Amino acid sequence: MTSKAIKQGEFYELDAKDDLKSSPAYSDDLAPTKIKERTWGIFNIAALWVGMAICVPSYTLGGVLTAYFGLSVTEALVTILVANIILLVPLTLNAYPGTKFGIPFPVVLRSSFGIVGSNIPCLIRGLVACGWFGIQTMFGGLAIHLLFSAFSDSWASLGGVGEVIGFFIFWALQMYVVIRGAESIKWLETLAAPLLLVVSLGLMFWASGKVSFIEVLATPATRPEGASFWGYFFGGLTAMIGFWATLSLNIPDFSRYAKSQKDQVIGQILGLPLTMFFFAALGVVLTAASTTLVGETISDPISLIGKIDSPFWVAIAMVLIIIATISTNTAANIVSPTNDFQNIAPKLINHTRGVLMTGAVGIVLMGWELLKKMGWIVSDVSVESMYTNWLLGYSSLLGPIAGIMIVDYFLIKKQNLDLVALYSSNGDYPAFNAAGLTAFAVPVAITIASFGVDALSWFYDYGWFTGAFTGAFVYFLMASKQSAANKQQTVSSSAA
Repeated sequence: MTSKAIKQGEFYELDAKDDLKSSPAYSDDLAPTKIKERTWGIFNIAALWVGMAICVPSYTLGGVLTAYFGLSVTEALVTILVANIILLVPLTLNAYPGTKFGIPFPVVLRSSFGIVGSNIPCLIRGLVACGWFGIQTMFGGLAIHLLFSAFSDSWASLGGVGEVIGFFIFWALQMYVVIRGAESIKWLETLAAPLLLVVSLGLMFWASGKVSFIEVLATPATRPEGASFWGYFFGGLTAMIGFWATLSLNIPDFSRYAKSQKDQVIGQILGLPLTMFFFAALGVVLTAASTTLVGETISDPISLIGKIDSPFWVAIAMVLIIIATISTNTAANIVSPTNDFQNIAPKLINHTRGVLMTGAVGIVLMGWELLKKMGWIVSDVSVESMYTNWLLGYSSLLGPIAGIMIVDYFLIKKQNLDLVALYSSNGDYPAFNAAGLTAFAVPVAITIASFGVDALSWFYDYGWFTGAFTGAFVYFLMASKQSAANKQQTVSSSAA
């Protein structure tokens, strides 16, 4: 017997037989989810986004836009809201194949980049996620250190060494959650989302008595007087889109568990834009209130709470921050590279090995910061400045991939994929798809050229937009021509 795709309602399920299971491109971990496994409803999808959006980096985004992009507080918050509304377009569209066919991100990419070629965009996405995993784990480790320090002066005296120990404790907690599988992540996000929302609302209410919201919103822009608003706005908008441009690619990793397209679309609309806007606003307000609270301006919520002179409230706050950071990191920064690494060698790298590889790369990427905290090296580079500066950079790489995925699924394949061939090394999908690889290489080459050509600097400054549209356009031209040639060849063969 041979493998086949079975359609049930709007879903497809793969009936994999020995002929497909022996394929080097197939593994049970990357195989389509069964119909019975697609249990995530609107609330679960919305909770996923609430759990991911409420995190330390989101809290600092308003400050990033005012300090680095010259926007006023009001302009910064509007920019964050607009960016996340725009992001709903690639998020919901790229989620479609995951929901319909039950396939993860690397398998979706096989349609546009080829069975083997899919590893190139996969590894780019995976390495970005590993970088964010390391950054978030650093924040979580700091929270664990401050939690222990609230009850132990001897632990507090460890300083940076305590933070490093906290880093590895937090690292192990995350590994445990993700190794247990998708249901474990679903349970965590469903638990964390309402809790984090209630706490955030409480913090906003508490801060309202410490600072005037009107005065905070009236904080003027820091850009040069008379400078055009639009250039700074679009630069900030590109950076904010870069923040979740990662998930706009690998959203099939989660939408493959959705009950329906309606659930994934409505869930994302409800969960992302307003949560990001509210939590960024909370960060701006609490940063403004920090001067009244502790006598200095502090933009990091963990450090701010750590200065409160009450071990009980510090402990409660740190536990909540730990939950928030785990809920963000497990879903946003471990699931994707785990699947991406498995795609390299599905027969050799299973789910558990993929998770551990992600954890190992995250440690390596944060090695310099860990050594700095141990006092073994001296560096003025902060974690915050690192993730601030690379938002624009990696958005230039991820934009083209998003554009190519959307055009391939909706315009070229017209929402029809050969499920069996996606897992076959000798099926209709080539090892390397020239159209996808070329469409990705063109905007990346222009971006690299823009560093030495002033006239092209705009291409990098607005990298996600320029990359997405350029990649989509080039792919559409090449793939359409390729598709027409294949049809002509089929007609000629039939006539013969």
